[in-house]
Amino acid sequence: MTGIDWKSLPFGYYKTNYNVRCYYTNGKWSEPELSNSEFMNVHIAATGLHYGQEAFEGMKAFMGKDGKIRLFRWRDNAARMNSSARGIVMQEIPEELFYKAITMAIINNKEFVPPYGTGASLYIRPLLFGSGAEVGVKPAKEYTFVVFVTPVGPYFKEGFKPVDFQLVRDYDRAAPHGTGHIKVGGNYAASLLAIVRAHNEGYNSVVFVDSKEGIYIDECGPANFFAIKGDKYITPKSNSILPSITNKSLMKIAEEIGLKVEQRPVRVEELVEFDEVGACGTAAVISPIKKIADRSNGIVYNFCKDGKSGPVSTKLFNKLQGIQYGDEIDKYGWITFVE
Repeated sequence: MTGIDWKSLPFGYYKTNYNVRCYYTNGKWSEPELSNSEFMNVHIAATGLHYGQEAFEGMKAFMGKDGKIRLFRWRDNAARMNSSARGIVMQEIPEELFYKAITMAIINNKEFVPPYGTGASLYIRPLLFGSGAEVGVKPAKEYTFVVFVTPVGPYFKEGFKPVDFQLVRDYDRAAPHGTGHIKVGGNYAASLLAIVRAHNEGYNSVVFVDSKEGIYIDECGPANFFAIKGDKYITPKSNSILPSITNKSLMKIAEEIGLKVEQRPVRVEELVEFDEVGACGTAAVISPIKKIADRSNGIVYNFCKDGKSGPVSTKLFNKLQGIQYGDEIDKYGWITFVE
């Protein structure tokens, strides 16, 4: 028994029994191996430390009321990790190796999969980085792939309740032709100054605008932005936005419940026209937004005026979580059972 208070879990790191490691050397990947250490020996000249050759994924596994562990859309995560690898010239991971490593991590930490009904899940973090030594800007010849897991609660401590965001224009998360469309650490490092400042000023996270013109909504800190306007589900389209697997899922569910999906550039001034807005991603699933305050001009856009999450966001959240936990029929083949 773990002794974990499942219903009070924050979103953070909690030590589990094992992690999984694979190594790319001499032109081939090793078989996954288990480790009970939380630490790694890394060469002081590794490209992951010096030149940012590092990418990661965020995934979740869920315990259903039938006692079966459900893994959500793992192939999409495998494909996105390889897209990230190509984007910064790292060695790609074969899909079967990716699957073998993540399921090995889940199975060997089964006691840390939160029970059904607690609202918690098992977060899975695949990590790929250049571990080969290079002094000079060039790709490594050796790579390390690691998978660790940790039980988590909601990303924001409020859970599925409206939160406050700050719109920032004086920091850019990613360049127009940079790495915003892939999941690499540099994007998150670039967001930290704005996010920490927003936290210090009383906001849960930030909304970035596009770095080219400064008039379009980009990302919500570490998540995608979406809005509900009448019978429309609207989400930004840009080469600097990470293609969120959660957002892709919500778009499909939105169509299922009769909404028209618009994926297009979204101007900041459109905020006054939206009925509901939110941030979505693996960690948060959906975080409804109560207000967005533009730090540059003091304009505040208010939503959830009664303090409650909007009806459409609530329906989308419940249907997606229902599929993930096995309470709704998986029409799309998103779930893989981990035996």
